[in-house]
Amino acid sequence: MGLLDKLSGWLGLRKKEVNVLCLGLDNSGKTTIINQLKPANAQTQEIVPTIGFNIEKFKSSSLSFTVFDMSGQSRYRNLWEHYYKESHAIIFVIDSSDKLRMVVAKEELDTLLNHQDIRRKKIPVLFFANKMDLRDAVSSVKVSQLLSLENIKDKPWHICASNAIAGEGLQEGLDWLQGRVHVCYKHNMPPFKYVKVATNFILSFLKTIEQIAQSCQNNDHLKD
Repeated sequence: MGLLDKLSGWLGLRKKEVNVLCLGLDNSGKTTIINQLKPANAQTQEIVPTIGFNIEKFKSSSLSFTVFDMSGQSRYRNLWEHYYKESHAIIFVIDSSDKLRMVVAKEELDTLLNHQDIRRKKIPVLFFANKMDLRDAVSSVKVSQLLSLENIKDKPWHICASNAIAGEGLQEGLDWLQGRVHVCYKHNMPPFKYVKVATNFILSFLKTIEQIAQSCQNNDHLKD
């Protein structure tokens, strides 16, 4: 990355790149949600269960997302933690109609939030209470209670009722996530006075380089 790229990054001029982990038990609808968030011309018509993980990239108005779609099958859940350290946000998907495995979802969520690479970061967590179109689905409020989300005090979180197949509730969640990521970036930016110092330093450095180049050019003319 060049100096001007770094400067524009400090000033918030470049499109920010965000690593998002999409987690949840198998068959909760993670891959379908990610597919719906992609541009229409990039969407897949046939969704198959994720084996291991998939990486998807898409852009919003001001953010560039890299989404790691992690398999929720029990034998692959130990892979999740290898991607915690570089994550900027988490999407956790719950099958609202699967009451029998709601306890398992809570156990996995608790393990996630207590991991050292997640516990020390105030990253936003977006919950999708998915499959709301099914007859046995419970409300997002009930899902929140079953997962004890009210106990999450050290991270911003939000839960959306969703129907991934129809795309319902997804834009609301993405808008919230985008807003929270912007807030996190803003808090992590250096104070303005330091940005001003850095700007002056870079401008001075570029001016010096220009003067050296001009001096070398003049010397070449004298030799001629």
